[in-house]
Amino acid sequence: MQYHLNGFTPGHPDVSVAAQKPARQNGANGLPEKVDVLIAGCGPAGLCLAAQLARYPEIATMIVEPKLGRMEKGQADGINVRSMEMFQAFGFAEAVKRESYWVNETTFWAPNPDKPGQIKRVGRVQDVEDGITEMPHVLINQARVHDFYLDIMKNSPSRLEPDYGIKVLEVSVDPKADGYPVTVTLERTDPERVGQIETVRANYVVGCEGARSNVRKSIGGALHGDAAHQAWGVMDVLAVTDFPDFRMKAIIQSQGEGSILVLPREGGYLVRLYVELDKLHEDERVADRGLGIDDVIAKAKRILQPYEFDVKDVVWWSIYEIGHRLTDKFDDVPADETATRTPRVFTAGDACHTHSPKAGQGMNVSMGDTFNLGWKLISVLTGRAGPELLHSYSQERRAAAQGLIDYDHQWSRVVGARPDEADDEMPLVQKKFIEGGKFTAGLTVNYAPSSLIGGKEYQDLAKGLDVGMRFHSAPVVRLADGKPMQLGHAVNAGRRWYVFAFAGKDDQGQKGNPIAALSDFLENDPASPVNRVRKEGEDIDTLIDLRAVFQKGFRELDHTKMPSLLRPAKGRFGLVDYEKVFCADLKSGEDIFDMRGIDREKGCMIVVRPDQHVAQVLPLEAHAELVAFFEGVFLPA
Repeated sequence: MQYHLNGFTPGHPDVSVAAQKPARQNGANGLPEKVDVLIAGCGPAGLCLAAQLARYPEIATMIVEPKLGRMEKGQADGINVRSMEMFQAFGFAEAVKRESYWVNETTFWAPNPDKPGQIKRVGRVQDVEDGITEMPHVLINQARVHDFYLDIMKNSPSRLEPDYGIKVLEVSVDPKADGYPVTVTLERTDPERVGQIETVRANYVVGCEGARSNVRKSIGGALHGDAAHQAWGVMDVLAVTDFPDFRMKAIIQSQGEGSILVLPREGGYLVRLYVELDKLHEDERVADRGLGIDDVIAKAKRILQPYEFDVKDVVWWSIYEIGHRLTDKFDDVPADETATRTPRVFTAGDACHTHSPKAGQGMNVSMGDTFNLGWKLISVLTGRAGPELLHSYSQERRAAAQGLIDYDHQWSRVVGARPDEADDEMPLVQKKFIEGGKFTAGLTVNYAPSSLIGGKEYQDLAKGLDVGMRFHSAPVVRLADGKPMQLGHAVNAGRRWYVFAFAGKDDQGQKGNPIAALSDFLENDPASPVNRVRKEGEDIDTLIDLRAVFQKGFRELDHTKMPSLLRPAKGRFGLVDYEKVFCADLKSGEDIFDMRGIDREKGCMIVVRPDQHVAQVLPLEAHAELVAFFEGVFLPA
């Protein structure tokens, strides 16, 4: 984290100086007449997007929520490792680590062959496979995730806060309008003004208000799919029990009473249980059964036999039925009009895909949606990319959601099925859990080739950093101060792209070698992508940030001998940025070149998008290819 660039700034470094005149201007009714982006819903998807936009006070942003205040408890709780990597880009991963429950081990329970009415432990596995990430899989109240985003918003230059007590009724788009083509009809829900109608015009609208989304309905979207016709109860409880794995994640399958997922929660005492209840008829809904918390507790007690289970306090509970549904498209442009129109309205999260909570992916995939969309909206609204860029959101995220639906279909059936007959083999649910480990960790999203994702012609130069997938971090040491760190933690949420240049054999940054040649080209050649997109007065790394990684240890290199682009002068004082150059971590033995399959002889460039996905792998000398790639991303300055 860097600050004090333009002068000493006292106080908390996470609190930015407020913009003198943010773009959003409210009228007499407390609402603006026009905004650049209106977000419907203060769930994880909506707040993730708002937190990105809030850092750009030149973008007028509004986020509305029918509830009258922030969430306090309930709903989702699982944070997979990919989301933790994303939290790192926002700057609050360490705070989540401190507060949350870490899922280290998962145990599996099945009927006891000697006493079929009772359960016994039949297996256990490490929850997150070694080597796939530096982040833990954690459980934490969804409301706390909201709080972290809300803190970013209120501490940002725009001082963005939600407009509570307002819901979106409908949106309409005038494709021929030059500016603010989306008309949004809002309804007040607070007691003093309930039912009052307001209107705001917007350049873009994003519906993040759940499965009953009015934004989705307004653009003709519908959720297609099926339901498993199975009722499940979920409860957060404080309880006393002799069940031995009450502080372990546990998957329990009984002989005839159904299944339970045990998920310990933060704080050392709270535990969440997902409890299988009744099968539903084809045309029946959960509400028709009249089930309540007493039914959930009673069912849990029967499944947990022979163990005692005494609930002392129910913090939150709900009963739901599983549904697997997906919309045709995540924006408002019909498929046959993509060549002539660009999107103005988007949906994200449950507004465009629903699934069971048992795979622990709902909140994670929803945030992944708007982490993908956020930097694209910022790039377009700040004039750095054309609006055609926004077509890529639906293309990329619908494919990711389809993968989740397919997996969740399979996993729900396995968890809800009758357990295998007891034998010496691993239970089916344990096998499927292991097989799906990388998927549930959030690490299998692979964006297809496009203007934002290059080809794989040079993939052999970095075999462990797949084009289209997230940038897999690894340990390095920063040259200027000898700090051990994760290279991926250099990527921050926003609109900036990163070019990581991995040095080849004997390249120490000296003139005549590929790292120096690349740096000189990017800094001094008028045709370079850095100079093509840079505006007068901007720091040289505003949109494209070059970082270098060398094979030598940090004591063998001299920072002052590095190319000038790797120690650029920035800000009003022309201060040197000392955080662009890294070395392999030879002391720990975790050499990033070996860990990520980097070609030691030639080295390579890794182009990384603002959402942490690898966009291209190129040879260090491939200057023309780098120019061509960024021409497909940015508008010239």
